Amino acid sequence: MSVGIEALNFYGGSAFIDIRTIFENRELNISRFNNLMMYKKSVGVPCEDVVTNAVNAAKPIIDKLSESEKNKIELLITCSESGIDFGKSISTYVHEYLGLSKNCRLFEIKQACYGGTAGLQMASCFIESQASKGAKALVIASDVARAAVKYTYGEPSQAVGAAAMLISNKPDILELDFGANGYYGYEVMDSCRPKPDIELGESDLSLLSYLDCLEQCYIAYKEKVEGVDFRETFDYLVFHTPFPGMVKGAHRKMIREFSDLKSSEFDIDFNNRMEPSIRYCQQVGNVYSASVYLALSSLIDNIEINSPKRIGIFSYGSGCSSEFYSGIITANSKRKLAVMKIEENLSNRYELTIEEYDKLLDLNLEWIFGIKDKVMDMSAASHIYDKFFKGKGLLVLKEIKDYHREYVWS
Repeated sequence: MSVGIEALNFYGGSAFIDIRTIFENRELNISRFNNLMMYKKSVGVPCEDVVTNAVNAAKPIIDKLSESEKNKIELLITCSESGIDFGKSISTYVHEYLGLSKNCRLFEIKQACYGGTAGLQMASCFIESQASKGAKALVIASDVARAAVKYTYGEPSQAVGAAAMLISNKPDILELDFGANGYYGYEVMDSCRPKPDIELGESDLSLLSYLDCLEQCYIAYKEKVEGVDFRETFDYLVFHTPFPGMVKGAHRKMIREFSDLKSSEFDIDFNNRMEPSIRYCQQVGNVYSASVYLALSSLIDNIEINSPKRIGIFSYGSGCSSEFYSGIITANSKRKLAVMKIEENLSNRYELTIEEYDKLLDLNLEWIFGIKDKVMDMSAASHIYDKFFKGKGLLVLKEIKDYHREYVWS
């Protein structure tokens, strides 16, 4: 039986800021701008949170299902490192506002940026097991940057967004090479969120851990799959993308270690097999658990697919856990994803000035984890609301009453 992603969508928030604007106004070394390989990053407004992002990513998928198909969703997994409660998962809110059947198993996964892949693999095993024949699963990776630390080189990459995936035995987007997985993990303090308003990390340690896991995951994959060749087996590659420059460096390491290409040919291979996957990431930034699926969306939307193509996928989450796996995309993958209009939706975001951006950073901090009672006031960002939300039927946060979050459709 085939299993994988039946439908995929990405929601990239309502606003963005130009990365060069951040560099210039924070007086960051502009020589490092090109190494980042990013141009824009998504920024949330106060009425957006990890729940609204998740629902707004998933709703276009759900709306295309018949009532009977919708009722076949028996598993809902939300994946996030941006939770809003220690006990109550965001899956409960998502389940409610998507109107899913109450005969549904729902819960949340947390493992930094690896969470989305953990959800995908768990859901795929549920489908493959046929424990409930004909069932579908919905996996949503949703994250927000809690605190963009100003005047650091981490600030330009931290973003907001969500990827929603419908998993079934009708893998129109991505058919998994089921069982072809290499995973690797250990304890490391390369990045963490010890408090709701703090993100900490050692960039050098994180880079080394990412590269170590990529190599070891691939070696583990090779041990399971006979005859694998890094260059020849995979028509395309998709990696977790904290920032595109990191992916280019990771590709260079793998080509150097697992191929006989000359260094002069490295960029050619990168441009042919990886560059299409980073285009959306260059416009959005690091969306944590959703990052690798933003890259997958970018690849499918930006290549020609005239015959089935095998892609190698690497997912990494700080702390750390990681996986290398593979699957097949087809021309149907491209047709079905195009309906979601991801590029068009990203183009409709509002462009922020540095003053508006700084104001939003302060306003968003007022809505972090642990708020008991608060009513949404969008007066400071009403122009963004009117441009992006008004009359669009998107979910927005209305208020919090005794810690319970209440949402409405715009």
